[in-house]
Amino acid sequence: MLPSSPPTLPLGVPGKSPKSSLPMHPAPYNRVAVSPPQGGSSVNTSAVPSLTSGSYAGSTNGDSDSSNSGTSGIDLVEMMNDRLSNAVDPLPLDRSLARQAQTSGELNAKHRELLELQALAQRRLKGTRANFADGMKAAKEVKRDLEWTQKRVTYVFSPCFS
Repeated sequence: MLPSSPPTLPLGVPGKSPKSSLPMHPAPYNRVAVSPPQGGSSVNTSAVPSLTSGSYAGSTNGDSDSSNSGTSGIDLVEMMNDRLSNAVDPLPLDRSLARQAQTSGELNAKHRELLELQALAQRRLKGTRANFADGMKAAKEVKRDLEWTQKRVTYVFSPCFS
């Protein structure tokens, strides 16, 4: 007999519980307020960029939002939008899209031209076949007439006729 293992309990997975139909995500925050370090603070912040510095927060020379009464807020969505818009240059994408549309139009025009040429070739082939059939009919008729004439000439100049 195999040794029995203790019963296992199902593991809880966030957002997958049968009781909740909505996924569990943290609430999005649009603004983060951080107060600047106090003048008498002993915290060393030289290795950490300041959230209120001009290069990080987009402010110049210590400008601050006076409505926050001493606290500086950063709009994270705006900051990420600025970074993404600066990271991707849409001009090459626009050029390639325009070139693709132009190439597609040229390809469609060539396709239509080929279809017209194919239809023209089929009409010409049909006409050539009709002309060939008429020529064959005329050739057979001429052959028949030549055979008849040959028979008549042979009969007229035969030794039994004289």
